[in-house]
Amino acid sequence: GGVTLLLATDIRVAGTGATFGLSEVKRGIIAANGGTQRVAAQLPYPIAMEMLLTGDPMDAETAGRWGLVNKVVAPDQVMATAMAYARKVAANAPLALQASKELAIRSRDLDLNSGLRMEALIARLLRETEDAEEGPAAFAAKRKPEFKGR
Repeated sequence: GGVTLLLATDIRVAGTGATFGLSEVKRGIIAANGGTQRVAAQLPYPIAMEMLLTGDPMDAETAGRWGLVNKVVAPDQVMATAMAYARKVAANAPLALQASKELAIRSRDLDLNSGLRMEALIARLLRETEDAEEGPAAFAAKRKPEFKGR
């Protein structure tokens, strides 16, 4: 169940000794709760199928190489690295973050032209926000932006 949960996250950090597997087939069940769907969408097909059909674990370095995790660090640096990612994300404009994630997720179910139209509409809406004024103003003033989510 851990990898199935991991597959539902956006940014992933692993310790060097971590292993990742979808071992459910070794127990007579499947990687449910989206496991079979997300692994095939997020990894190259042969790698996803190897995980699903053999149930064998993958080490952290291999997981990093295939993009299952963003970064592999020493075990004692996992939380600090994850928090550094969280701080970077939290420092950005909330409405732009929300829209970026929404568009990235929804685009999986759309053809490119429909996705581009939706992106253009959202970009137009975001240009009218206070945060869209604050970002360039802070950049020009060489200061950190103070986003409000408005």
